[in-house]
Amino acid sequence: MKLEHIGIAVKKLSASIPLFEKLLNTPCYKTEAVESEQVNTAFFQTGESKIELLEAYAPGSVINKFIDKKGEALHHLAYQVEDIEKEAARLMGEGFQMIGEAPKMGADNKMVWFVHPKTTNGILIELVMEITN
Repeated sequence: MKLEHIGIAVKKLSASIPLFEKLLNTPCYKTEAVESEQVNTAFFQTGESKIELLEAYAPGSVINKFIDKKGEALHHLAYQVEDIEKEAARLMGEGFQMIGEAPKMGADNKMVWFVHPKTTNGILIELVMEITN
């Protein structure tokens, strides 16, 4: 597995994008809304990996709840996999718990599936798989 991106929960993309552009010395190359998660995202390329900023746009979104509890902070680590269902089956066979019954469409034209942090020492892990047409 390759580290695909690091997800960071932020209160406002309008304030965080310029901050990360200065910090990383690179422009934000893409913003996108992910309706299933009720978030707006912003991406930065950093070498072979990316930084994804996540801003909630609905009070009940997971990111909004996360920020209410922990503040702006590291939210998840995402790993690129070749076959998301096969990798999830392997992880479940090793005793890890997935969030949800199946992968779903995420940002950046990827299928995503999260590993529950209660089975990963408190770290939310996201599996991501490129969608090919």
